[in-house]
Amino acid sequence: MSSADSKAQNSAIKTSGTVRVVGAGLLGTSIGLALTKAGVDVSLETQSPASLALAIEYGAGRAAQPTDKPALIVVCVPPETTAPIVARELAAFPGAIVTDVASVKAEILEQLRATGADLTRYVGGHPMAGRERGGAISGRADLFVGRPWVIAANAETTAAGVAALETLATDLGATPVHVAPFEHDRAVALVSHVPQLVSSLLAARLADADGRDLALAGQGLRDTTRIAASDPKMWTQILKANAEPVAGILEDLAADLNEVIAALSDTAAPGAIHEITRALEAGNAGVSRIPGKHGATATNYATVVVMIDDRPGELARLLTEVGQLGVNLEDLKLEHSPEAQIGLVELYVNPSAEAGLVADLLKLGWRIAA
Repeated sequence: MSSADSKAQNSAIKTSGTVRVVGAGLLGTSIGLALTKAGVDVSLETQSPASLALAIEYGAGRAAQPTDKPALIVVCVPPETTAPIVARELAAFPGAIVTDVASVKAEILEQLRATGADLTRYVGGHPMAGRERGGAISGRADLFVGRPWVIAANAETTAAGVAALETLATDLGATPVHVAPFEHDRAVALVSHVPQLVSSLLAARLADADGRDLALAGQGLRDTTRIAASDPKMWTQILKANAEPVAGILEDLAADLNEVIAALSDTAAPGAIHEITRALEAGNAGVSRIPGKHGATATNYATVVVMIDDRPGELARLLTEVGQLGVNLEDLKLEHSPEAQIGLVELYVNPSAEAGLVADLLKLGWRIAA
């Protein structure tokens, strides 16, 4: 990036003053990386000297100093310790807005209220972004780009607190979404917490599986078990704090599984095949509603499938030429078999751009899959 580009980027950042980040794991380091890159002064505080040193070396900020007077504090610690640390930060820095990134909101708010913390300066937050790997080493400056950032303000939160978190989220490339704490916990039970459990339970079936069977594993198994590599200790805390809504969804899922099990147990029984088909079609309907970039669903986009040769630089060349054509990619998927000589690149674009993109790519010599 040129110095002119860097200045232009920094001028667009509205977060000002020192931002104090407590916790140097995946989210804390990623926030620090993005803000530091934009020229914001980031001070880091964490219990682990090793994590602090790594985050600083990585470029996520500097070590916190006793003389710091942060304008905004972001608490990035496990759910069980979030409330006491938020309360500590509110007391230690009476001029700062304090937020957090915990994936549960109602229980933390209740704990803070019980301590008598100043809730006018607290605004709950939850960036809907992450990776199955944690720690400072996994931090990414672009982790939040295009992702929702929940702002779960309480009844006492000031407008200034809400505005500060909106600004932070926007500066990090995220989309602010306002959700009440209890509504947030109900929603994430469905879109985050139950998927984690389902992935983990499926992956657990592999622990004692025959190695010869696992040798046949395809991408479907990898896709559905990817997040099973997440930290069990952290997820135990999350599930404990959001147990009731998670259990409710699992009960409905168990009922669906029992119906499919019954159908598979006797496929000749009346309605058995229909039940299996119904379950699969219900999955089609559900997955089509998952939002993509900027909250749009997959059905809002046109898909252009380009065949590329399996040789270095081809994917980069395709993306460069799409950019030169002035077409904005909403999403991208790459399909490639290790034995195939070509790969399939699925380009998701605005429907109005589809015909022109296909015509231009054909002129440039690219092969378009029907």
